[in-house]
Order: sequence, then C-alpha cells, then structure tokens
Amino acid sequence: MPDRLVYSTDNGRVNTCPVCGLPYKQCRCGQPETPTKKSDGIVRVMRDRKQRGGKTVTLITGVPGDTEALTALAQQLKKLCGSGGTVKDGNIEIQGDHCDKVQAKLSAMGYKVKRAGG
Repeated sequence: MPDRLVYSTDNGRVNTCPVCGLPYKQCRCGQPETPTKKSDGIVRVMRDRKQRGGKTVTLITGVPGDTEALTALAQQLKKLCGSGGTVKDGNIEIQGDHCDKVQAKLSAMGYKVKRAGG
C-alpha cells in the first residue's frame, strides 16, 4: 500500500483517502479489484474489429480460470492458428479471423462453445 497522508498543517488529521474520498478503513484504492462478471459456463468466440484500426481479431470470452491458465490456453490457440495474440481483461485475443479453428479446438478440449456476434 502506498504511503498515506495522516496529518496536514492546513486541515489537521486526515481520515479520508485523497483518491476516492472514502474513510481509510473502507478505501479499496490499493487493493486489486475482483471481477464482477459471473460466468455462465459458456465460452463465446467472436470476430471483432472495433477500436483496432480495421484489424480483425478473434475474441474468446468466458473462459474459466486464472491468468496463468488463460495465458497457457492462449499460447495453444496462437500456435494452432499460426498467429499472434494476447490476454486482456480476462479475454483472449487472437490476431486474424480464426473463429472456426478456435471453436473446434475448444470443443475438443471439453468447453461448451458458442459462436457470438454473427
């Protein structure tokens, strides 16, 4: 946790966080956030081009597991597709349109997969 200001000559004792304004006992600024999305057990595979300069990516969402498991799965899928990719915000992004390959591989691995986004 970063150093916090406990006394100021201007205002006296400081009891609230300067970032969020909550009392220090209720402050969550220094703690990692827990994901609030509930997974329904279905992995969704979609093609996406939004905010990527027209480049197409295959987006895989809803995969259960922690960051290490997602990274390992992303590595397998990148190797299968022969392209690059990354893990961002709990989602796997594979460069290019590889929805069919990814869907077949995830189904073979035992995931319940749906094609999303048309």
